[in-house]
Amino acid sequence: MKILVVAATPFEIAPFRQHLQEQFWPHSDTHFQKENLEVHLLVAGVGMTLTAFNLGVLFAKQSFDLAINAGIAGAFNRSLKIGDVVNVTAERFADLGVEEADGSFTDVHELGLVDANATPFVDGWLVNPQMDGFDFLPTCKGLTINKVHGFQPSIDALLDKYQADAESMEGAAFFLACLLAGQPFLEIRSISNYVETRNRAGWDLPLAIKNLNEVLVELVGTVNG
Repeated sequence: MKILVVAATPFEIAPFRQHLQEQFWPHSDTHFQKENLEVHLLVAGVGMTLTAFNLGVLFAKQSFDLAINAGIAGAFNRSLKIGDVVNVTAERFADLGVEEADGSFTDVHELGLVDANATPFVDGWLVNPQMDGFDFLPTCKGLTINKVHGFQPSIDALLDKYQADAESMEGAAFFLACLLAGQPFLEIRSISNYVETRNRAGWDLPLAIKNLNEVLVELVGTVNG
């Protein structure tokens, strides 16, 4: 089996990389093997553009049995706790469009620039068709944005418009690349903070990264078992 693990930054998957270095045979710094299981790592960069480009280049050359996007996320949904790891089953580009004169936001689907149901979109959402195959994690809907939100009126407007659970800066780009390439995939995110008035003191990156990597190690162990 051949697995790809994609992260925006090296620190988000550093413990997982260490696990691979200790427990797998290293073909290179990004390619590890144990018996019939191959794990490839890709640090694609922060944001949608780098993620989409680097995945497009990679998927043009090779395919995988499973691609996993692993990273941290902010939570709109307060039933999620800091450190929870979730399976993001649907994603949406949440700031691609125009700001109206009254301050409201109209996205590209509402503008008619991108058909909300043109492949691979479903009512403007990108949906993982394999979502039911990973029921060991709670599921949620994600929004993908170019900026982390920290202004409460903007947060309220976004949540009212899309009713999502979490936000990241890469998820929808990962979904789009995988869906267009016919690549089976999974997005797992660990909650590092709540989406609220900017408050870095409320973030817990060490806990989020620890829990995320524990799930990655468990997932790979299950596949290899």
